Amino acid sequence: MAGQQFIDSLAARIDGLAEYRLFGRVTKILGLLVEVGGVERELSIGDRCTLTPRGAAPVPCEVVGFRAEGGQGRALVMPFKPLDHVGLGCRAEVAESQASVFPDPSWLGRVINAMGEPIDGKGPLMTGSVAMPLRSPPPAAHDRKRLGDKLDLGVRAINSFLSTCRGQRMGIFAGSGVGKSVMMSMLARYTAADVSVIGLIGERGREVKEFIEEDLGPEGLKRSVVIVSTGDEAPLMRRQGAYMTLAISEYFRNQGKQVLCMMDSVTRFAMAQREIGLSAGEPPTSKGYPPTTFSELAKLLERAGPGVNNSGDITAFFSVLVEGDDHNEPIADAVRGIIDGHVVLERAIADRGRYPAINILRSISRSMPRCLTQEQADLVRRGREIMSTYEDMAELIRLGAYRQGSDPKVDEAIRIYPALDTFLAQRPDEKTSLDEGYNRLAQVLDAARKQ
Repeated sequence: MAGQQFIDSLAARIDGLAEYRLFGRVTKILGLLVEVGGVERELSIGDRCTLTPRGAAPVPCEVVGFRAEGGQGRALVMPFKPLDHVGLGCRAEVAESQASVFPDPSWLGRVINAMGEPIDGKGPLMTGSVAMPLRSPPPAAHDRKRLGDKLDLGVRAINSFLSTCRGQRMGIFAGSGVGKSVMMSMLARYTAADVSVIGLIGERGREVKEFIEEDLGPEGLKRSVVIVSTGDEAPLMRRQGAYMTLAISEYFRNQGKQVLCMMDSVTRFAMAQREIGLSAGEPPTSKGYPPTTFSELAKLLERAGPGVNNSGDITAFFSVLVEGDDHNEPIADAVRGIIDGHVVLERAIADRGRYPAINILRSISRSMPRCLTQEQADLVRRGREIMSTYEDMAELIRLGAYRQGSDPKVDEAIRIYPALDTFLAQRPDEKTSLDEGYNRLAQVLDAARKQ
């Protein structure tokens, strides 16, 4: 079987070979932007070419724009790797094939880079026979299935108060150091999905191995594909890491699998797109982000979601790194308007030692009303009401200014809130199923009522 897969893969690669090759020349280099002349009429936005430096390895590039000066057209390309040894007159070879990846089920348990190359030291990857375009359009809206049933995520705060359906797209909004990576590792280990595809976009290099070995662990890794593009890499590599994450998710979805796609973080994808857009000459808008940043965000996030016909679904969690804990900054605002709900991690909750540091009252799941039974909906509504009542009076309670007996609802909230807060806390090595979460929530509310 493996031999036939290899033959099919080789045949697909041979069929994709070009009959001839086109070459241009480097005419100008400005920072990360390279002008290429001689082949501008053969290229379009998003096409690939390869620069041949003097005595160094080839440098893959992508076309990001065009410029005409003095009647001469030039293609503007940006590199995926450093431009060391690239100079005027260096050859630029046009790549004929569309940027794509050939995933295979054997990729589970592997760690790859944004180019689809293994970086885990476990040897070469098996090449699949189906080409998945890195920038494919999302399924047509009228062809897509509706959201599926509730998905067991293993994290009781989300399972109970932010129930998520198969094919739903959720955002995790948090500042740095609030515990989003640990929570995403819990989702990767405990979610009842067939496959997890995890994109670490713009991550710190030292944290990658910690996440894979400690947070994700062997159990999480064996059913996952991890795509890594660290913050020191070129903006095109960071952006392509996000595209690679969705392309591999789409491959497994097309195989009929239920896919959990997680990306940390969408903000760094947007920052990479900002660097690319500004280098290509786009005008800056809100906080320096050019217009294409927001259109690319929509194209990327819409690729996740329910599949069509008999295919599987991509349930997605996209983390958003809010700058200065400002949840209304442009990227957070744009992502919130595209996805199907958001989980807000709050620094004040993390500071008092409760993890995951989810602010239930500021978080929402848009699919939740249609996927709960009446009994579950009543539990959630009562729990939220108690938390809201307590938070409204929190300052007076802490200062000792509230007199017990003044308001029965506040008295009840003071009595129940500590148990609710304990219910929301969960250790990274602890898993809680959907039914178990609702049962424990009912016990907390009933026990407090009987006091």
